[in-house]
Amino acid sequence: MTTIIETIDEIAEGYDAVLCDLWGCYHNGVTAYPAAMDAMRRFRQRGGTVILLTNAPRPAPSVQRFLDKIGADPASFDAIVSSGEACQRAVASGAHGDRFHYVGPDRDLHMLEDVGLAPHPLEEASAILCTGLRDDTSETPEDYAGEIAAWAGRGLTLLCANPDIIVDRGEERLWCAGALAQAYEGAGGDVLWYGKPHGPVYDRCREVLAELGREIPDARIVAIGDGIATDVAGAARAGLDCVFITGGLAAEEMGADVENPEPMRLSAYLSAHDAAPKFAMGRLR
Repeated sequence: MTTIIETIDEIAEGYDAVLCDLWGCYHNGVTAYPAAMDAMRRFRQRGGTVILLTNAPRPAPSVQRFLDKIGADPASFDAIVSSGEACQRAVASGAHGDRFHYVGPDRDLHMLEDVGLAPHPLEEASAILCTGLRDDTSETPEDYAGEIAAWAGRGLTLLCANPDIIVDRGEERLWCAGALAQAYEGAGGDVLWYGKPHGPVYDRCREVLAELGREIPDARIVAIGDGIATDVAGAARAGLDCVFITGGLAAEEMGADVENPEPMRLSAYLSAHDAAPKFAMGRLR
């Protein structure tokens, strides 16, 4: 049974750490949400630790620079863990060679450049690094059908730096790297996924908590997110409680009031996705 809550304060005493999703919960890709920042500040003021856990396809320092740009308050979190960081470590490891065919916007080329690598043509590649669509404002996964067939023909492993399928930037819904990776799997391709809902990123969060001097059992950690297939599913796999933010990706299914989900709609949505987060709220506040 999922309990609808009004604010994070209602459950704060039950937890010592929060793993908070960014896009759709903490910001909308354009500006940070004041209420969400305030909620995380209050949690920290009670002695809790906040890790921002994001499927952004770039390492934590780059995420930090973006957060600074959109007005995020550094007092509202303790650390950042990103799928891009985990993926970049895999790229740098040499386990997939050093000739990556890059798929994504130019702004994320530093995922290779930071570790001393350069993008290669497909015919020379040992693997594919995908951070997203090259132009997510105009392209869709269907535009890549020919390329996906060519990748599959080469039998290359694709490293997906962002498992998200879609994301909302302001009022605009955009496709993410996960959509291309999903299509590649459908074509028989081999995909390595980095980020939520996959276990290694939660292990990294536990490591970061330990680095911060916080040895916190899973029962005292709560994940917050709006992605039913990433945040909610990932928390369940990791054995963590979850607060499902219904006013993000699922807003259209929750009724006219995005601040407060309609119980019947929420129940139907969770049942359809075979999900049972412990808590739900419209917006993080």
